[in-house]
Amino acid sequence: MLEFRELRLSDKPWVDELLAISDFRGCDYCFANNLAWRRLNDTKITRYKDFYISASGSGEDFYFTFPAGGGDYADVLSEMKAYAAVNGLPFRVASVSDEMIPLFSEIYGDGIKISTDPGNYDYIYNAADLMELKGKKYHQKRNHLNNFYKNEWEFYPLTEKYFDECIEFAVNSYNESNGYDSKSSVSEQFAINTFFNHFDELGLKGGVLLVSGKLVGFTIGERINSDTLGVHIEKAYHDVQGAYAAVNNEFAKLCGKDFAYINREEDLGIEGLRKSKLSYYPAFQIKRSTIEIL
Repeated sequence: MLEFRELRLSDKPWVDELLAISDFRGCDYCFANNLAWRRLNDTKITRYKDFYISASGSGEDFYFTFPAGGGDYADVLSEMKAYAAVNGLPFRVASVSDEMIPLFSEIYGDGIKISTDPGNYDYIYNAADLMELKGKKYHQKRNHLNNFYKNEWEFYPLTEKYFDECIEFAVNSYNESNGYDSKSSVSEQFAINTFFNHFDELGLKGGVLLVSGKLVGFTIGERINSDTLGVHIEKAYHDVQGAYAAVNNEFAKLCGKDFAYINREEDLGIEGLRKSKLSYYPAFQIKRSTIEIL
């Protein structure tokens, strides 16, 4: 029977090894993100043979994330189903790509229910597009940047020198938006602190944006798979025109050269965030379905 526990920093070597086998491009499949956001849905993990499995939520909200690794998927799904049955939980698997849906149909036939939420689709961009912003479609973005570049600005790799300023920046943003009223915002603060507390150990990358020597934005990301860089955190002052565009572009130029794609994660169904992500013209989105075995 599967036994779940909280993810620990010491799990990174074996988790990374199994994630590399699947080489999934989704933001659910990178160690630092899993570690940092484990509080949001009370996520626990386990290893079954060469599969990395996570389980989140409780009661009727319980779900597994589609396992990463290699081996017999019918076998691992059988173990997951048995765990759900023994514990009186629904057998529900989230983050199922379109390529993996036939696997469930093959094993369970018509006894599955498939649901999707576009707010959970990852936005994937060509790294070259975000670095170069070429062509007519990026004309407005280039204008935002040109206006920003009139400032006395600097952009540097994120190092320990800037950690305290970035944490203070995030806390101020949290307080100004009454973040303590939102479980997601509270979880984000935990995630940010986790990123900074273990920045080098987690293999994170980042950048800081300064205007006249003052921090006006920062970003944090990591390698997700063999060809994709993920952006986990991006913060900037809204009242500094072009700051978000500059953080995006400068980080892409700093860290995106070795990648074909950049994953800027989901829009959470927030209209303004969706509009912003679409304005950068994603190459495609990763459609993530949830499958419940009836």
